[in-house]
Amino acid sequence: MANSRARETTEAIERLYVSMRHLFYRGFFKPSGVSGESLRKLLMVINPEIYGSMSIPNKIELDGLLYVLDRLPEGIEECSFIHLTSDEGFDKGSFEPIVPKKRRRNCYRIDEHQMNIEVLLGRSEIYDILTHLTFLYLEADKIRNIGFDLSEDGRPRRIWKIIEEVAKGEKKHSRKEKEVALIHLSSFLGRTFDETLNAYNSFGDDNNPDRLFKIIYWLGQVSLTDWKEVSEREIYFSSILQERVGHHLFGEKWANKIKQVLVENNLHMRPLHIISANMHSVKNMLFANDALSKKGTKEVDYKLFADISNKKDLQTKVLDHALKEGMIYIDDHSGSNIDVQIIDLAKTELKNSVFAGQKFKGDDVILVFDYAFGEQAFEVMDELLRPYEVNGEVYMMKVKSVSIMGKAGILTGGKGDIMIPTSHIFEGTADNYTFENALKLEDFVDDEVKAFEGPMVTVLGTSLQNKDILSYFMTTSWKAIGLEMEGAHYQKAIQVASKIRHHISPDLFVMYAYYASDNPLETGSTLSSGGLGLTGVKPTYMITHKIIEKILEQK
Repeated sequence: MANSRARETTEAIERLYVSMRHLFYRGFFKPSGVSGESLRKLLMVINPEIYGSMSIPNKIELDGLLYVLDRLPEGIEECSFIHLTSDEGFDKGSFEPIVPKKRRRNCYRIDEHQMNIEVLLGRSEIYDILTHLTFLYLEADKIRNIGFDLSEDGRPRRIWKIIEEVAKGEKKHSRKEKEVALIHLSSFLGRTFDETLNAYNSFGDDNNPDRLFKIIYWLGQVSLTDWKEVSEREIYFSSILQERVGHHLFGEKWANKIKQVLVENNLHMRPLHIISANMHSVKNMLFANDALSKKGTKEVDYKLFADISNKKDLQTKVLDHALKEGMIYIDDHSGSNIDVQIIDLAKTELKNSVFAGQKFKGDDVILVFDYAFGEQAFEVMDELLRPYEVNGEVYMMKVKSVSIMGKAGILTGGKGDIMIPTSHIFEGTADNYTFENALKLEDFVDDEVKAFEGPMVTVLGTSLQNKDILSYFMTTSWKAIGLEMEGAHYQKAIQVASKIRHHISPDLFVMYAYYASDNPLETGSTLSSGGLGLTGVKPTYMITHKIIEKILEQK
């Protein structure tokens, strides 16, 4: 039974992506039309864990709503028209960019009814946005069905008038009146008062305390005007976005800038180690002790790194010191949204670091770049590994290692545990990649953090996974330990560059390791239940330590 449900889910995910790709090239669709209804039905079949109670008609999903709205521009619930665009120069006008809380993308409120969202990261970002919007419209229609009597031309029910009064803010409410409104809201949402109060505090802040009321009101109101055919909701894809997607436009500009900087600093002939990771852990491990006048020890000082992650002034001190010691920082303006650090190990003083005992004498260069998103990983890695031309002469990239560190969903452990992949299974395709991982299970022996080794699934979107398909990957002969979105894309680019196109040496070694941001098989442990906080500090620095250690060990 579980396997048949997993097959049904897999088929629905594949069909959803085919449908989304078709709609993208068509140029527009109506969420309440035939195409939009098809996306909704497929999402309901999949019923992802991250969207919780989405399939229950009289219960509004609050954690999923917060997760989605953190990744979409503020005010999107008020808009009937959503335009997905490329970087088309909106910043040259008087429009104020809106940057979502949990996604690095510029969005622009064009007028009362239209929101433009810039898509720079390729197809994965388009699928991600469309999945979130489909969920949002499902919840909006549930709100409309609860708040209005549709048999009487959408007459608002009494409870809706209470929500509207708070949302519009025309009257100042006392604490008691606000509590009464929250009790009515909890009844409306199909949630306990306690759940509603927690959501009210999570959605709101000092500047906008009643944000939850406003979101519920506008989702229902816009859905009603669509139902009445007064202002029908539509999603558009700009022609420029359609032209650019899949053509590596931003990835090529990004990679060319990096190669230009390497040449300008006479580093292009040096052995190169590429690390895809965050923008703090490598820098902190190499420079923090000297920057903060701390005495280095043989053991990793996790408390120090936790302090740095908590305090802006310490972060600034470490960055300033690293730049003085020769670290080069590339603030990305290519449109890829991926910043870069270049560290010349010949100039880096290791005597006061955890690596002091390794007596490193090489002139290798470490290139750290920030996280890519889904398919964008292939684009940036493919472009970065290409040969480049300097004064009419073509140079090959002298890559000795590629390391990938990131967050992933774990299937066999809990938040903060470490996963060491032995292969990447690309969901929905026959593209599976095996490789020799230079990181091993024995590299991560610790009393607090568990480590697991085995295949990992590269998924088309984390927001589309449910327990059936994940249990299938974990319990069958696949024996998968986790899921993430970039691994297969990176490995595809590495194998194409090294074994097929011969752009880089086939002798390079790879290191993959992930720390668990969530366990989608555990209720209350999905991505929508909140972030890692300081739980992620120790696994992040355990992985960083091993990656740098193995780079320094190379002869």
